[in-house]
Amino acid sequence: MQPDLFNDSRNTMLRNDVLQALTRHDCAGARVARQKLLQEYPDDPNLPAFLTLIETIDATQQQSQAAATFADHASLREARLTLLEHIAPAAKNQMGEAGAALWLRVLWQDLIARARHLPFDADAEADHSAAMLLSIGDWQAAVDAVGRIESWRRIPAPLAWMAQAKLHLYGLKASWALLAELAWLSPKRLDVLIQASPDPSLQRLRDRFDAGFEPVEGSTAECDLVWFPAWVLTQQPQLGVDLALAQTGQHSAPEQAMRLLVNLLGLERQGRLHDIVKHRKHLRDLNACLYRAYMSTR
Repeated sequence: MQPDLFNDSRNTMLRNDVLQALTRHDCAGARVARQKLLQEYPDDPNLPAFLTLIETIDATQQQSQAAATFADHASLREARLTLLEHIAPAAKNQMGEAGAALWLRVLWQDLIARARHLPFDADAEADHSAAMLLSIGDWQAAVDAVGRIESWRRIPAPLAWMAQAKLHLYGLKASWALLAELAWLSPKRLDVLIQASPDPSLQRLRDRFDAGFEPVEGSTAECDLVWFPAWVLTQQPQLGVDLALAQTGQHSAPEQAMRLLVNLLGLERQGRLHDIVKHRKHLRDLNACLYRAYMSTR
């Protein structure tokens, strides 16, 4: 049986009319185009998805006009999950990954604007404007959003968000202080950040660390990352200036070790042998594996 080229091309044309209007976020135009498709091809499998996307545009535009904000984190969560689990798949199916990403960005920006007033809640981390800004790659806006969280540098999630955003904005060299603080505060979050880093050299350093650093008994590879900032100095001592900018934490052994190595590197440049010997003994007492990594380069 020969295909009906006229009907096939007509069907495709009507679908494209709907998609073009959707791409422009033209709700009225998309409704008219979908109605034509419905009248001529009532069994077209794309009709339900088109309706979902049209209704999404309509609701978003109405909320924007009314300057509607979310009452609480629960209402934001409901809207966010609806966007992730229902609207995004429909958009990707109709527009492809790249086209859907551009189209969905407008919807994410609407959620972010409506959620801007909500405070950070450790029990609802994903329901904060900074987390959503990171998901769409708006790094500077994410920095600004994190900066509005009180004591963000002492809270694992905002600290990780700020480190991620600044890593994208300013690069690895300018991010070492935040990465060190994150290692001491939440090594598991540092593990996630490293895996998603835009700079592959960070992952390469992590691989060398995993290969050469002896795990602390009973700990996991992620937890051993608390020692990562100090170990990095044994491999790249020139980073001492950058890592020294890390704010004081809880004076844990890994933090003491890193600061001790910063001081040791300075003492070596000054040739202060007596102080060097004393600091090396202190480093050995803190972590023998780290001490061996340091001495292997001496």
